[in-house]
Amino acid sequence: MRTHRAVVTGAVALSLVLAATACGGGTATGGSDQGGQGKKTLTYWASNQGASIEADKKVLQPELDRFEQRTGIKVKLEVVPWSDLLNRILTATTSGQGPDVLNIGNTWSASLQATGALLPWDDKSFGKIGGKDRFVASALGSTGATGQDPAAVPLYSMAYALYYNKKMFKDAGIEKPPATWDELVATGKRLGGGGKSAIGVEGSNLSNNIHQVFVLAKQHGADFFTPEGKPQFTTDGAVAAVKQYVDLMATHKIVAPGNAEYAQNQSLSDFAKDRTAMVLWQTPSATFAAQGMTEEEWGVAPAPVPSGTPGQGTSVNSMVAGINMAVFKNTRNLDGALEFVKFMTSDEEQKTLNKAYGSMPPVVGAQQDPAFGTPSLAVIRDTLAQSAAPLPQVPQESAFETVVGTAVKELFADAAAGRPVTTESVRAKLDKAQQQIPAS
Repeated sequence: MRTHRAVVTGAVALSLVLAATACGGGTATGGSDQGGQGKKTLTYWASNQGASIEADKKVLQPELDRFEQRTGIKVKLEVVPWSDLLNRILTATTSGQGPDVLNIGNTWSASLQATGALLPWDDKSFGKIGGKDRFVASALGSTGATGQDPAAVPLYSMAYALYYNKKMFKDAGIEKPPATWDELVATGKRLGGGGKSAIGVEGSNLSNNIHQVFVLAKQHGADFFTPEGKPQFTTDGAVAAVKQYVDLMATHKIVAPGNAEYAQNQSLSDFAKDRTAMVLWQTPSATFAAQGMTEEEWGVAPAPVPSGTPGQGTSVNSMVAGINMAVFKNTRNLDGALEFVKFMTSDEEQKTLNKAYGSMPPVVGAQQDPAFGTPSLAVIRDTLAQSAAPLPQVPQESAFETVVGTAVKELFADAAAGRPVTTESVRAKLDKAQQQIPAS
């Protein structure tokens, strides 16, 4: 996903996901004729990865032209904003009016898999793009439900890290970024005040809320779903995770109250203008540059853990973030669609595209390029390899993001208004969220 994405409303997402239709998508606007005569065409919905839709077109169109030159297959490109993408995809699964190939947020893989609309990537399909072992294990872990053939293949990989404003740290006499949450709070108290915020959050960005509380739940030894897919939002660990995140504003006062209303990317403006000292973020080279920051102005460190160093279990410090590439099952040009996925996930294209977007290739061979060994990208690479975990790979995942993300948003609103945020109030919000989601 592009850094932090907006999520559809729960009612729409849940009703469409539960429809679980097997009719699939289609190529209503440009599949090839089945006899193979004439110029073959694919339609492709790309996610908005760059600073704008036009910026994405400038990155992607030359690559699509190169693909056409090599294969004779024309690709009709549409870059879809994150605010629209999931609704568009879900509508396509029920109407049949969709593209041949599309990008999906990797956290949606299991939800979209449950619709039956996407091509399952069995060994034969993976064989046509070079094999499953070309991909990093953590990226493959976010391609669908455990025990089923993946619903997509990894395209761009990302992870969270802690980014800090060097000027604000220097002005406060702070020499190094915090490594634990206790250190972050202590550092934050030295950085805040005077109209400035120590760390930025986006309280109205539902997906970002989920990303952060998911990691904190892991650090508390909790999961939001049982292995069987039953929601368990009110366990002590889940409640403690949500409270810890909201307490950055409610108790520790190191997040400005205005952040409760921030939506996608709004915290970056404050970071770039020396009003916020730290952010938990992805793909900095693209998003920070769009705010006018040079790489000399910010530093990077692994996202905080309770103690020690990042790793697995209670030392997980990021969700496995990224974009997957899927094929609608009822495409009229399956061979062409697989050829296009092979092209986009080739070592050559992976280097080109991930360099453009500041993300990490999920393809092992492409990661060897020195461009992905810079200090910032090395943190992301190491996080993905050592201390990231995929969000729940369950059919209810998109609804989970909506209802729990909304609960966190409402708790931030309470904190901003000076209303108490207690263990009991957090548990009540999560209980209400759990009642809005089915067990399977």
